[in-house]
Amino acid sequence: MGRRQLLGISMSVAGVAAVSACGSPRTKTVQPGTPSDAEVPVTPPEDLMREHGVLKRILLVYREGIRRLQAGDKTPAQALNAGAEIIRSFIEDYHEHLEEQYVFPKLEQAGQLTDVTAVLRTQHQRGRILTDRTLAATSGAGVPDKAGRDALIRDMSAFIRMYEPHEAREDTIVFLALRAVVPAKEFRDLAETFEDEEHRRFGQRGFEGVVDKVADIEKSLGIYDLSQFTPT
Repeated sequence: MGRRQLLGISMSVAGVAAVSACGSPRTKTVQPGTPSDAEVPVTPPEDLMREHGVLKRILLVYREGIRRLQAGDKTPAQALNAGAEIIRSFIEDYHEHLEEQYVFPKLEQAGQLTDVTAVLRTQHQRGRILTDRTLAATSGAGVPDKAGRDALIRDMSAFIRMYEPHEAREDTIVFLALRAVVPAKEFRDLAETFEDEEHRRFGQRGFEGVVDKVADIEKSLGIYDLSQFTPT
């Protein structure tokens, strides 16, 4: 079964407790000696938030690119281009598509956060412009002149500056409000819709496959090891 299919099934197996009838995540208690866990469903807000995790990791890739450009190092064009491609395909064409087609309209129809969704829509459009520029600037072997390097730094910096508060506002306000305005059955159906779209676009591995690509980019830049970010 898909991880969201269990949302619509009454979970009567011992050790599995449904904590909410309105589509909130279910928790389970696994008895000692149980060989494996039953799969826990993923709700729409959780789905969107973990996709923001991919965005955050690409923002770190951009930061590393900015650091190298400012230091006068060779432009990591291939890594930056690969990161921008993930922004385009996974964040802008997929994640933001879900928000604009299913999340924002639900809130707007309910008269909730309409001022916020208007800004978020505008930022989606501006983000695509910045991604276009980043893809164009990194499509070759590198950025040859200072003007080009400076422009790339400005575009990636602007993208980071916009999307850090953008995703934080969605995670702490918008996605939580979605749960309040969508009926339970529709909330469960929305989870299925999200999963179907994910696999249609990115294959059977879906999200996990995209995360693997992000990890490869991080490794190529030497920023994959989490321990390096721990202060001494």
